[in-house]
Parts: sequence; structure tokens; C-alpha cells
Amino acid sequence: MDSDLDLISAKAMLEWVEELGISEAISEKPINRFNTKADEKAKITVPRIIERLPTLNAYVPMEEAAIVSAKAENLQDLKTAIEEFPHCDLKQGARNAVFSAGSPSAKIMIIGEAPGRDEDYQGVPFVGRAGQLLDKMLLSIGFNRNESDIEKSVYITNVIPWRPPENREPSSEEIDMMMPFLRRHIELVNPMVVVAMGNVSCQCLLGRRGIPSFGAFGMKPSGFLYCLCCILLICCATRWPNGKLGSIY
Repeated sequence: MDSDLDLISAKAMLEWVEELGISEAISEKPINRFNTKADEKAKITVPRIIERLPTLNAYVPMEEAAIVSAKAENLQDLKTAIEEFPHCDLKQGARNAVFSAGSPSAKIMIIGEAPGRDEDYQGVPFVGRAGQLLDKMLLSIGFNRNESDIEKSVYITNVIPWRPPENREPSSEEIDMMMPFLRRHIELVNPMVVVAMGNVSCQCLLGRRGIPSFGAFGMKPSGFLYCLCCILLICCATRWPNGKLGSIY
């Protein structure tokens, strides 16, 4: 590139430019931006913005849960499938997956909502204060989760196997995601009577809430061959002791 500067002047100019912090030449020829008209300035090409980003299919976890749970041939397979299911965020903050307690051969299956602090710590459903009250109430009518006699034993599980943060109620997304596992759980146990304990369990099996409004009752949900009984959560009985008898009998 031709220049009118002599060697000494060019060297002095380069040193001055270096002192200014300029280290690269953008073009071969200098451009005086003060003399460039606005309409002659190079236009900046803005990349085309994608109008709509692809969204994840909300039903993918549910579909995977249905496929995985259907492959479970026994309760151990189902337990392993639940523990390895990666899509429920509750798993990340829980100590243990709470699967079940009691005899799988029992004729009565009790389904709670979700584990609490004690259940999360021990990995067993209904072992806290509410669980202790449940055991006493069952004993009062001749049942025991640890009973070897299937006529007097019960089987206990939850809709959600992992403890929600601060014992909050599971979200509808979390419930829908885990529902295929619960249905398969019921199919494998094949009980005569299912006790849905609390609004979440009732919502899962009946599609409606509000146990105090219609009380405990028995029925056969469509698609199942068992009698369903809805009762209040046992933790309600720990807070309102006068309602204990009415919640189980």
C-alpha cells in the first residue's frame, strides 16, 4: 500500500496508534467517518430471529412413564422403574423413593398422597406421626401392616414416591407424570378394596376432590375391579382428634 509518509513519520504514527490501544487494522485503507454520509454507511445485517422456538412435548414424560410401567412384570420391576425414572424433579430433592409397606397379598390397599419428612428419611410410607395414628386406627379394627395373615394385613403406598419440598401438595404435572406407575401398581397388587386417602389420591382415581362434601363411600371406578373408599388424610385426624372415628369407620 502506497503512503506519503517517510519511514520515521510512519514509525512515529504506529507508536502513537499503539499507545492509543489500537492493535488491529480493520481495512486496508483508512476511512474518515466524519466525512461519510449517513446513507453511505454500511448497513448492519441483523440475523433473522426465529419466530417460534420448538417446545418440548409435555406428554413425553407421561408417555415414557406409561411405557416403562407397563413393562414391569412384578413389584420389584416397578420399584426399579420408579427409582430410575428421570423426569420428575421431586427426585432431585428427596433422600429416598418411598415405594410401599405391608403385604402385597393383602386385600386392602391404602394410597396416600406423598411422603413426608419421616417417610423420606426412612424410605417407608406412613411412619411419622400420621402413620403411627394410622397403625393404631387399623389395629382398632383388627388390621396391621405387618400382619402375615393376608385377611388382616394391609398394603400401603403413595401417589407420589418422592417428598415434595416443604410438604407442599404435588402439582398436577407431577401427579399426571406418576399416574401410570400408580395404575400399574394397583394392577400388580390386585386388591379387593382401595382406600384413597386424601384429595390427591381421590383426584387421581375419581377425577374429583372434596372428600368432606361427599364423605367416605365405596364404588368401582371404571377400568378397575376393586371397591374404592375415600377418606380424609390421617394428618387431618392428628390436627382435629374429634374427627378420628368418622374418618375410618
